[in-house]
Amino acid sequence: MTAYAELCVTSNFTFLTGASHPEELVKRATELGLKAIAITDRNSVAGVVRAFSALKELARVAADAGQGADLSRLIPGARLVLTDSAVEWVALPTDLAAWSRLTRLLSLGKRRAEKGSCYIGLADLEEWGRGMILIALPPDPLEGVGFTEDLRRIASRFTGQCFLGAAPVYDGQDQERLDRLAELSQSIGLPKVAVGNVLMHRSNRRPLADVLTCIREGCTIDAIGDRRLANGEHRLKSGDELARIFHRYPAALRRTVEIADRCVFRMDQLKYQYPDEARDGEPAQTRLARLAREGLTWRYPGGAPPKIVSRVEKELLLIAEVEYAPYFLTVHDIVSFARSRGILCQGRGSAANSVVCYLLGITEVPPESITLIFERFISRERGEPPDIDVDFEHERREEVIQWIYERYTRDRAGLTAVVIHFRSRAAIREVGKVMGLSQDVVARLSGQIWGWSSSAPGEDRLRDAGLNPEDRRVALAVRLIGEIIGFPRHLSQHVGGFVITHGRLDELCPIENAAMEDRTVIEWDKDDIDALGLLKVDILALGMLTAIRKAFSLIVDHQQQELTLANVPPEDGQVYDMLCKADAIGVFQVESRAQLNFLPRMQPRKFYDLVCEVAIVRPGPIQGGMVHPFINRRQGREKVEDLGPAMMEVLGRTYGVPLFQEQAMQIAVVAAGFSPSEADRLRRSLATFKRMGTIGGFRDRFVGGMLERGYDADFAARCFAQIEGFGSYGFPESHAASFARLVYVSAWLKRHHQAIFTCALLNAQPMGFYAPAQLVRDARDHGVEVRPVSVNHSVWDCTIEPRADGSLALRLGFRQVKGMREEDAVWIAAARGNGYPDVESVWRRAGVWPDALDRLAEADGFAGLGLSRRDALWQARALKAPKPLPLFGMDGEGGAEPVVDLPRMTLGQEVIEDYLSLRLSLRAHPMEILRPGLPESLPAERLSVAKGRVVLTGLVITRQRPGTASGVVFLTLEDETGTANVVVWRKVYEAFRPAVVAGRLLRVTGRIERDGQVVHLIAERIEDLSARLSTIGHQLRIGAETERAGETVRPTRTAGRARHPREQAKKLFPSRDFH
Repeated sequence: MTAYAELCVTSNFTFLTGASHPEELVKRATELGLKAIAITDRNSVAGVVRAFSALKELARVAADAGQGADLSRLIPGARLVLTDSAVEWVALPTDLAAWSRLTRLLSLGKRRAEKGSCYIGLADLEEWGRGMILIALPPDPLEGVGFTEDLRRIASRFTGQCFLGAAPVYDGQDQERLDRLAELSQSIGLPKVAVGNVLMHRSNRRPLADVLTCIREGCTIDAIGDRRLANGEHRLKSGDELARIFHRYPAALRRTVEIADRCVFRMDQLKYQYPDEARDGEPAQTRLARLAREGLTWRYPGGAPPKIVSRVEKELLLIAEVEYAPYFLTVHDIVSFARSRGILCQGRGSAANSVVCYLLGITEVPPESITLIFERFISRERGEPPDIDVDFEHERREEVIQWIYERYTRDRAGLTAVVIHFRSRAAIREVGKVMGLSQDVVARLSGQIWGWSSSAPGEDRLRDAGLNPEDRRVALAVRLIGEIIGFPRHLSQHVGGFVITHGRLDELCPIENAAMEDRTVIEWDKDDIDALGLLKVDILALGMLTAIRKAFSLIVDHQQQELTLANVPPEDGQVYDMLCKADAIGVFQVESRAQLNFLPRMQPRKFYDLVCEVAIVRPGPIQGGMVHPFINRRQGREKVEDLGPAMMEVLGRTYGVPLFQEQAMQIAVVAAGFSPSEADRLRRSLATFKRMGTIGGFRDRFVGGMLERGYDADFAARCFAQIEGFGSYGFPESHAASFARLVYVSAWLKRHHQAIFTCALLNAQPMGFYAPAQLVRDARDHGVEVRPVSVNHSVWDCTIEPRADGSLALRLGFRQVKGMREEDAVWIAAARGNGYPDVESVWRRAGVWPDALDRLAEADGFAGLGLSRRDALWQARALKAPKPLPLFGMDGEGGAEPVVDLPRMTLGQEVIEDYLSLRLSLRAHPMEILRPGLPESLPAERLSVAKGRVVLTGLVITRQRPGTASGVVFLTLEDETGTANVVVWRKVYEAFRPAVVAGRLLRVTGRIERDGQVVHLIAERIEDLSARLSTIGHQLRIGAETERAGETVRPTRTAGRARHPREQAKKLFPSRDFH
């Protein structure tokens, strides 16, 4: 076999160009026996860690199987495309220092360009190219003289580092081309080296490569012309294949291996040093120990339990041993900054397994309330960094992010990337367009895809869209859609994962500008960071923290009570009574349809019950078959099996059923003989086994270990099956406890301060499971008076107003008005004084543009002045001046507008206008108006006593199609009397898919099913009645083109109405869909 190293490979991280994943390329290189493979994407190293990880996994699998691993070696590099030269350069760093220069060069080019671009010139390459092998890829055809000067310029600057790349084009003229390259090589003194200019791992990706070209170029496959690949030869080839092409130039082939041997840099050589975090001469570890011991005092004013004191010392010793003290201090300082600014925050995830994190104020769950496994967080044997996630108020997290940039500078801190992949909808749209499918067909196909689906459309979907699955072009399009799904489309920024370094971050990886202003992002995502062992701090955003903080502020203002996450009264029986009745709209984590159904079965009576509640309604426990045994044993319908002292120590609190990742690890230790670090490797393997197929060895070891310790074979198999069900979805108990804390706090606020809680939720939108209309309705159902938007009483946020009886009312704020700007709302409130007497006075005093008054009039915000919606809108439209003219003096001096007698609006028209302007109505529910035309439909409130088959009609407020539900869809329908849960089995979903996916008003025929207090309607037939929503208000609306007084008023359709009744319904009554 001819020795060969492929030095020029484009992966799909050269977006819309490369036709294979990095993992596919390195695996294929190994199959072909290549000595090395260089991943060289265009001005990028975004794909190299994936290739590195894939080779590591191949080596591990081979080792586990007792086989030698003769793997291709990875050479990380980049293909430099310059702004001032026709020559492209493959840059391969020979050592760690050269890698750092390459990443700094790429950072330089990316930071001076907009997101997604890189501006590098010849002068930059001259400055930063030392230590890199530079392979020149001259233009084809070899015409012009300018590029030869560029070759000589770089070659003279880096003697011995530069080569001339010779790449076949596979057009029948390669030998002639290679001869010309040989002449060029001799004339400029650059040795020639063979390169494949690879775009794919196998030739069957050629059609996809052409589709990617079409997407990139914005053309169809029929118009691609000479941009189409002539064949599939730009694939990885063996040394023998290349030897036949370069048979006259064997030295060019030998040089590939020589160059590969010179490139000794490996990704695992990257040395990462965390910021020191010492203060005033106090070493980091000493400072951490001091802060932790101070935490013992303020967390436990009555004295810490001996178990906690012992645990702290144990943790501090291990932290010192693995040298992670600076990491803990960084997070502590970030959290301290946030609290100094009054920003609510809380750590979660595996960090809640650490007592030190609790004592530093990073987490809020008392360690004695849960089972702690520090090895889940930090392990000496694992040798990997911990991962601390901290949630901050979503409206104020940017303050924290900018503080991190200011403290560490952009040279040392950057957000991690997120790879945005093609999913079903985008794949159908892009490939369908390229393949020449009409817009309406593409729209029908993509419109049938549910959520974040990652599969190509099946034959039934094609037929529904009017396509013939047998048609050759359609079949090819479907195949290509399946292939492109999962391909990277572009890089985006992580929601908050920060990498912070002691030295320059851009010497580890390139940094680029984010699309969002004042943010910079590295090229690698969180999986890449984990693979390289880099420390990351997750600065995450959580809407519920915003709502809770706003609720706490309102309680101070109206009840003079200071609350924090730590001092909300614990274990309140009234709170648990409320949750047991599934009265939980707005409550964090337990307001979904599944949680509302589970709460009455769970009957939570203490905090740990909430921890279990959060964890059990998750894909992991559901897939592991844990839900029914847990609830049956909790309710006493099934006996808790005695598993022996060791196992019951682990599973006793959860009725012998494993719910948490920590329990899976503990079972492996106490029952199967795993060490703690081995148990953690099992947990990690569970998260990846479906993708990597690497669980078999753990299964044999686990079951064998249990058999050795006297457990029954069937029981051992069942244990592993349950643990296996976790996959990547099981919650750590520590994470569930952190979330349960917010469940309890938000439930306490709802139970004792409903008006304030709803006000805070509305002011924290968008967030949560329900839209403002449902939150307002729930508040009114709990006796809260909700007052409308008012020009004389509202401010931007919703507010709390005292009532005469001493209770509190909720006033809707200007933020609820569609199209209203906060700036205008501030001016209106500031200039209000003792109140506005009319529309014109708002315009003159507040100095806002007339369109702001239009929005306010449309929202009926002048009703308090005695003006109807139409009267107010007429007066607002009369203000034709291009800008306010305060010059004319006091209110009322601008001239009187002729009185016009406008027709009164019907209730239906008012409701429609409310939804158009406010997305909710305080007057009536749409179903209240439609009810007379639907005599067969049962009101939702009567479902609790109904039996047999019924018909129900309602607005769709949420839809869910969980991945664990085997295609079942869950709908929540709302009418004027309440809400109903509808279960749509897969067969019914397939029969009525368009209605289920897109309908806003559905009539469902089905049968009642009960489980205790929980009532479901099992759908048998579903009809889309969305068109009826357009009949609620056939009103006239005064549009911008309406004539003035004395002229004919033309009827116009309501502004903002969509073209089709279903589209109109989507706009007026949007649902919240979860997948």
